[in-house]
Amino acid sequence: MREPGPRPPASAAPPASAAPPASAALPGFAALPDLASRPGFAALPDLASRLLGGGVVSASDELFAEKENLILPGPAVFTVGTFGHKGKIYDGWETRRRREPGHDHAIVRLGAPGIVHGVIVDTAHFRGNYPPQISVEAAFAPGYPSPGELAGLPWRALVGRTGARGDSQNSYAVDDRHCWTHIRLSIYPDGGVARFRVHGEVLPDPAFLTGTIDLAATEDGGRVAACSDAFYSPPGNLLLPGRARVMGEGWENARRRGPGNDYVVVALAGAGLLREVEVDTSCFIGNAPGLVRLLGTAARAVTGPGAPGPPADPASWWEVLPETRVQPDTRHRFLLDSPQAATHVRLDVIPDGGLARLRVRGEIVPAALESLRQRWRAALPESPPESPAAGG
Repeated sequence: MREPGPRPPASAAPPASAAPPASAALPGFAALPDLASRPGFAALPDLASRLLGGGVVSASDELFAEKENLILPGPAVFTVGTFGHKGKIYDGWETRRRREPGHDHAIVRLGAPGIVHGVIVDTAHFRGNYPPQISVEAAFAPGYPSPGELAGLPWRALVGRTGARGDSQNSYAVDDRHCWTHIRLSIYPDGGVARFRVHGEVLPDPAFLTGTIDLAATEDGGRVAACSDAFYSPPGNLLLPGRARVMGEGWENARRRGPGNDYVVVALAGAGLLREVEVDTSCFIGNAPGLVRLLGTAARAVTGPGAPGPPADPASWWEVLPETRVQPDTRHRFLLDSPQAATHVRLDVIPDGGLARLRVRGEIVPAALESLRQRWRAALPESPPESPAAGG
């Protein structure tokens, strides 16, 4: 394989980070822009991401570059002059040149079951070896099926066979609103793909939402509803599983030069009673907040990104955790005594600074849990297959 030249750098202005005005009724409170209302589905979580627990369970071929690269976080990297026994080493998935009929494919197990709103097939750095066409299919598979069992399941087209460009982020919107667990990326006839992003809303099995859970966790259905600033890294990182290894795996805003403070608003998995909050400043040593505060509110309904957001009226919020000092590079745990069920929480970082993770533990109230059960059943594809036998 021949080595292409380095990818031309993209010129982009840094995002603006205007400070929100403080409210006289509730200091530090500002209007609540809904992140999910931004144009494009990329504002929603990447259900396939390795950070959420996604995995590439099989591929028809991966001779030149491994299938696991498809779901790595961050953009693909191009290094000049790196060759192995099989040719140029690529940060992506690449199959051999096909000499017989057919096409290649890779199957991704989503980190959490969910409703797909759109996919991105990123062919970064693949110029003379990208697939000219792609398609995307989905399956719902309870349990933990093997690659062989997945091959025998019915697959539904989310993106029909269509064109793709080389060295580009090819975006495709998805209209289907069923819940899926596995996604198949097909490339025609062969070639390389750097990254595969599957953006959508998590729809967890409500059987796992009983008892005390992390109401804010992405894998349980929590999502970021608003954020004052995300200059360095996105607030969605706060809700991911596991511990952040570096600052870039948390949320960090720009340095605040005006009045007020930064904040993030989280729509909880369901209306719940708050029992404990964990504010983790791990890896943030010289840029952690000085103080934090947690507020709660109860919206009329929360059923996903399209639902009404939290009320903007400061009077509708109550204080769950008063202003509390925090230390750099430390996991802080605070017990809570929630007076009523909350659908959203707002974490204020005062005046600014970065956090690694946010955990909000509590119990979903019975009425909200029943609503989640109904939504789960309504989103299942018709006649979902039975769970494969144990050990499959």
